[in-house]
Amino acid sequence: MKSDIQIAQECVKKPIREIYSKLGIDEDYIEQYGKYKAKIDLKYLKESKNKDGKLVLVTAITPTPAGEGKTTTTIGLSDALSRLNKKVVVAIREPSLGPVFGVKGGAAGGGYAQVVPMEDINLHFTGDFHAIGAANNLLAAMIDNHIHQGNQLRIDVNRVTWKRCVDMNDRQLRNIVDGLGSKANGVPREDGFDITVASEIMAVLCLSNDLSDLKERLSNIVVAYDLDGNPVTCKMIKAQGAMTALLKDAINPNLVQTLEGTPCLVHGGPFANIAHGCNSIVATKMALKLGDYCITEAGFGADLGAQKFLDIKCRVSGLRPNAVVVVATIRALKMHGGLLKTQLNEENITALKQGIPNLLKHLSNITNVYKLPCVVAINRFPTDTDKEVDILTDECKKLGVNVVLSDVWAKGGEGGIELANEVLRLCETESKMEFSFSDSDSIEEKIENVVKKVYGGDGINILPQAKKQIERLDELGYGNLPVCIAKTQYSFSDDPTLLGAPTGFKVTVKSVKISAGAGFIVVLTGDIMTMPGLPKVPAAEKIDVDDKGVITGLF
Repeated sequence: MKSDIQIAQECVKKPIREIYSKLGIDEDYIEQYGKYKAKIDLKYLKESKNKDGKLVLVTAITPTPAGEGKTTTTIGLSDALSRLNKKVVVAIREPSLGPVFGVKGGAAGGGYAQVVPMEDINLHFTGDFHAIGAANNLLAAMIDNHIHQGNQLRIDVNRVTWKRCVDMNDRQLRNIVDGLGSKANGVPREDGFDITVASEIMAVLCLSNDLSDLKERLSNIVVAYDLDGNPVTCKMIKAQGAMTALLKDAINPNLVQTLEGTPCLVHGGPFANIAHGCNSIVATKMALKLGDYCITEAGFGADLGAQKFLDIKCRVSGLRPNAVVVVATIRALKMHGGLLKTQLNEENITALKQGIPNLLKHLSNITNVYKLPCVVAINRFPTDTDKEVDILTDECKKLGVNVVLSDVWAKGGEGGIELANEVLRLCETESKMEFSFSDSDSIEEKIENVVKKVYGGDGINILPQAKKQIERLDELGYGNLPVCIAKTQYSFSDDPTLLGAPTGFKVTVKSVKISAGAGFIVVLTGDIMTMPGLPKVPAAEKIDVDDKGVITGLF
């Protein structure tokens, strides 16, 4: 069996000029990055007269080690629509180097449903993440320099909230002390690093509409508090202009292609368990201008990525999906039913029935909470039995949702034709999306609405520290912003061991902080971290490059 990277390297890619010419984009809007990558100038969005296409969101069940294949389905569905002579553009996130060198691997799809050049996309790509890291760290340097040069803003060195970042899993940098040595080396203080995808700059870039909006959002970032407890912003540090200059190219979406030549915009990459987990607004809007259908995805399960896509990204941008695809595997559902990964190859109806409620809860959220039409895409494995497929299909039909078997990993677009036809049908149905909470709800009510409506919990337990933080955010006028709940991706609850569709639980709110630039309130639950660590055997150990520059080991 060929590896993902072998399949990608054997692909005969079309010159990127062919891809943007097929979309009807004039060269004046294009900046090429070699033969197979390009950036599209944001001016295209303002100047295009094209009518917007239909928007399709791909999400999934709660992830397990058995895998679900959300990105693979997104890309395969797009290729299938292209085979049906539909003008379609994919819009997905850029991979972070942390997972690439850690456990998860890249985020360019898999098998015969990938975007290429796979190696470039999974590594440095066009340098967007480096620009975001540079902007983030420039702000950090200017904060510490301000303190060192007399601290006119009276910043409390114990309440500097802005961290430095690096796009790598590095637990050693979570908590550090810097500024050590002589006075010339700065002011000693506790500090730390986030992974770049957890930086507020990443969220700001993905939620900005243009350069002026980007600069305004950067200005609003709260970086510290002064000795009186008042917020200190990026604008007060006077860093927003230089930061915008660093990001002026990064905000332009990146154009690549699938193995079958379908155009794909890969742009932005916030994690869905610690941020809002969606590609940029400008990339999604550009895909809608360029195609009759835009296929996009949101990270992790629908309780994280889709919830934040719908409650945050759609609220900010005005975007509304015409249809939703929920990806699942029978293997993963059997894990939710209590089986170990080593037991998944055998038929087990009992475990499947015990795991199906996880899928049904996600479907109920999409159809009953957000009022959107959806379809279940099952990535079928050779070990799945007809009886297991029939049981799953019957359970989903009880909710009025169709189940379609997908084989895009093995067959590319050909394996997604049935799914594509169902998506086309759903896109013609009438729907009016609703949010899970309203702007007028209090911060506590917003959190509780997500927990009760989307997670299926009984409520929330707010720790005293978080209670004080919520009260202060209300005083500062931030209470009208949406909430972005950071929690484990492995459960509807804040306990990663509670699989399936648990009930009777409460979510503990440990702390609450403002991301004023991104325009949301971050709610931290469980043991969520903004700087991951590497596993005992990181994927980086298997990645290599030969004398001809051919990379191996990426997946």
